[in-house]
Amino acid sequence: MLNKILNLYNTRKTTLVFTTGAVLGLLVGLLFAWVIWPTSYYNATPAMLRQDFRDDYLAWVARDYAQDGNLERAQARLGLEYWKKDPVALLEEVGQKRGDPNMQALAEALKTAPPPAPSGPTFIQRLRPFFQICGIGLLAAAAAAFLYLAISRLRRARVGRPVSERAAAYRQVAPTRWEEEAPPALQFRTTYILGDDHYDPSFSIERGAEFLGECGVGISEAIGVGDPKKVTALEVWMFDKSDIRTVTKVLASGYAYQDPSLRARLSAKGEMVLAEPGAEVILETTSLVLRARVVDMEYGVGQLPPESFFQRISLELGIWFKEGESPYELTETPFPPTL
Repeated sequence: MLNKILNLYNTRKTTLVFTTGAVLGLLVGLLFAWVIWPTSYYNATPAMLRQDFRDDYLAWVARDYAQDGNLERAQARLGLEYWKKDPVALLEEVGQKRGDPNMQALAEALKTAPPPAPSGPTFIQRLRPFFQICGIGLLAAAAAAFLYLAISRLRRARVGRPVSERAAAYRQVAPTRWEEEAPPALQFRTTYILGDDHYDPSFSIERGAEFLGECGVGISEAIGVGDPKKVTALEVWMFDKSDIRTVTKVLASGYAYQDPSLRARLSAKGEMVLAEPGAEVILETTSLVLRARVVDMEYGVGQLPPESFFQRISLELGIWFKEGESPYELTETPFPPTL
């Protein structure tokens, strides 16, 4: 199940990242809009009300003014500085329609009263430009991230291979004679091609229904920057169940084999073998022997030093059982590895 999830993530990484980011962004936006910082009206005026409610509100303010004579409070309740139309003319018009002397009196008082002093901006209003700049910045960052993911995906599509081709490059094949050696009990073929950044095939070592161990090849070291990875060394490994250990050797490019810093780092992972056509890596445990040979290879070209990373390298892995010939019957049907 875990392998299926990892394979899905590797093949749909861009889509999953974009979808996850979009969903999280939506959830965070809803959290801020509805819970943390909900939208609210401020400095609303009666002009925003429906006409009948607006007229009732004006009548109520005029009646209250007629009782206490507090013109300043009436001005504050009407919010005169926020009206788009002349509120005094509206008071006179509605007062005439309703025959309300209180509204007429308030209109006359507002004509002779000095205009209210404009109130200064609130704290939220002062911060509004800052929020606008932050919002524009977030949109720009999101657009840049989306553009980067799209370009990365196009680059991987150019140098990568279809999933069906990668699966065909990890397969079990019919055993053949290896020079003076008898044919191996099991034989596998695997090919790394530039762009397969998750290259890590593994093969089960079985005799009949008995599981004896596992072997495989993986990326050991990459150089340079950017996509795809520039692989300069591969790890060949084998696990023996009876030995309860994993043995590893490193198949290094010509550059990695000669470079002191890379050689020191790779030597800690296992004995180094120079990658060249016909080169062999031999691993041995208590009951198993693995021989991995380079069938063909090609170095990549570019701004990096010569012979520093692989464009393509094909390996054959042969497994021998120390106790003798295996009754294991091999099927020629290719099958994908356990990634």
